Amino acid sequence: MRAPPNSSTSKRRAVFLDRDDTLIPDIPYLGDPARVTLLPGARDALVRLHDAGFLLIMVSNQSGVARGLITYDQVRTVNAEVARQLLPAPIDATYFSPDGPDEPSETRKPAPGLLLRAAREHNIDLARSFMVGDKVSDIECGRRAGCQTVRIAAGPPPPTEPSPNFTASGLAEASEWILHQP
Repeated sequence: MRAPPNSSTSKRRAVFLDRDDTLIPDIPYLGDPARVTLLPGARDALVRLHDAGFLLIMVSNQSGVARGLITYDQVRTVNAEVARQLLPAPIDATYFSPDGPDEPSETRKPAPGLLLRAAREHNIDLARSFMVGDKVSDIECGRRAGCQTVRIAAGPPPPTEPSPNFTASGLAEASEWILHQP
């Protein structure tokens, strides 16, 4: 049996990707995989990141589970369909928080629990990785985990929101920026 790598040079780089309004349009409490459609350019952007050696990890809040509006199985089925549509860019892992916004949670973004778990399970160097999402909670999650952050947005964030390392109009622009970072 091979020992797991333990040096920081053997750690992998990852791009953590929010699901809704980053990879697919946001349909509240989406439980039907037939309604999954990719946002323009998502597949090609992820292929480029994968080809550059990044792990691709989908992370999302799914409070519909806590609210009783969707089930764990529905979330898993939708996530599997997102991953299928993104091929040939492989989603290396998927994590979601079923917790509601009004309950304490170590996994619901902006808490960094999903990213920290992924880092342990996949030997990821968080300082050399990126969190990409459209919400303030995505940016704060990435910052708390020690990642660089990219916000998908039509314009700059309001001055009261935490500033991402980069703001992109979509995944194509986000991936281009990531690919040029050391």
